[in-house]
Amino acid sequence: MVRKKVPEWLNSTMWSTPPPPPSSYDDGLHRHSPVTKMKEEAQSISVAPRLNSAPPPSSAASSVPSPSPRPRNGSSIPSGSGENRNAGGSSSEDFSRQAHLSAELSKKVINMKELRSLALQSLPDSPGVRSTVWKLLLGYLPPERSLWSTELKQKRSQYKHYKDELLTSPSEITWRMVRSKGFDNYDLKSESRCMLARSRITDEDHPLSLGKASIWNTYFQDTETIEQIDRDVKRTHPDIPFFSGESSFARSNQESMKNILLVFAKLNQGIRYVQGMNEILAPIFYVFRNDPDEDSSSHAEADAFFCFVELLSGFRDFYCQQLDNSVVGIRSAITSLSQLVKKHDEELWRHLEITTKVNPQFYAFRWITLLLTQEFSFFDCLHIWDALLSDPEGPLESLLGICCAMLVLVRRRLIAGDFTSNMKLLQHYPTTNISHLLYVANKLRSKMLL
Repeated sequence: MVRKKVPEWLNSTMWSTPPPPPSSYDDGLHRHSPVTKMKEEAQSISVAPRLNSAPPPSSAASSVPSPSPRPRNGSSIPSGSGENRNAGGSSSEDFSRQAHLSAELSKKVINMKELRSLALQSLPDSPGVRSTVWKLLLGYLPPERSLWSTELKQKRSQYKHYKDELLTSPSEITWRMVRSKGFDNYDLKSESRCMLARSRITDEDHPLSLGKASIWNTYFQDTETIEQIDRDVKRTHPDIPFFSGESSFARSNQESMKNILLVFAKLNQGIRYVQGMNEILAPIFYVFRNDPDEDSSSHAEADAFFCFVELLSGFRDFYCQQLDNSVVGIRSAITSLSQLVKKHDEELWRHLEITTKVNPQFYAFRWITLLLTQEFSFFDCLHIWDALLSDPEGPLESLLGICCAMLVLVRRRLIAGDFTSNMKLLQHYPTTNISHLLYVANKLRSKMLL
């Protein structure tokens, strides 16, 4: 078989650097076992376990030059801080893009095509800009500014109704039902205060009822989900004060995230809550909660809920284990990534999947299901998501393109590596210049369209 010629531009030194010396490469990475043991562990990985991977440690190696990387998750970020951080100082290009965005957002009817184009190479870290743009890109806000107030009022009221209906305790619901049946003037004796007479409690209202219509039975069935959400939310970005800590602000943010995830789980019985959804919610809620507009910030929970639902709608089948092997399941997406790599660089694809037996599901499962939130720092992910959300065809195509670009950027190290070193590299992706990564992804995609 004649091998497909590798495009010359892929071998340019600007795309990747040679592997660093072993001593520096191993810094920050776990020591590896023999190749045979690594293969056995990797082959035991199943697509069935859902989204429970821990964040990878930072790598000391960098595949491309980075002028001034943004803070990693270990950085100390003041709680409640906004997004106005500069990666490498302000530039005239940043000011120009910011002015262009401001002008576009101030129009009576926003040109969504133009807005998507501006967001494609990531948005400037200006207070409030990302919050508004993401709401527009996710369809939460309509292009017509005159409709914003009405839409927001309606959606926020709807979310409040969801919370009242789904998060109210069974005891409170029981009291409401009793009062609704005309017992508002029920005389509570001192010895029976806060208790209902047994004759007033139906089978469906009894705490020990196993009936399908029993609110108590439903409540106890939800306990496991509630406990899982609580554990995951508390583990969300423990080094960022916004999400963790003993401050009232952090606890309030955790409570809002728990509410969002629980309401989602109750409204989506087919999927409910899947471990790791907290990582997908985190960027959305963070951006909305840090909006400098007080009204927007105070309604961040409601706004984040609807945007979270919209974002997950394009990936929901990935979280349904019964669909793993279907054309809409996670295996199909991983196969699409493999085919994309083969089209762009058959030599790299062959070395990974044929020579070294690195099955893409060993690394791509987490990349795709968690939307790269575990591969880069939290603040780098915000810029990656700018590009994901700007795709008019949905975020999946852009996500696969960025995943392909991630492989291209470290192709020389992958070509030179064996199963063990390549697994380490792809499961702990090195620090990368995000702007450059997005540029490579766009270049690869544009070549596909030629």
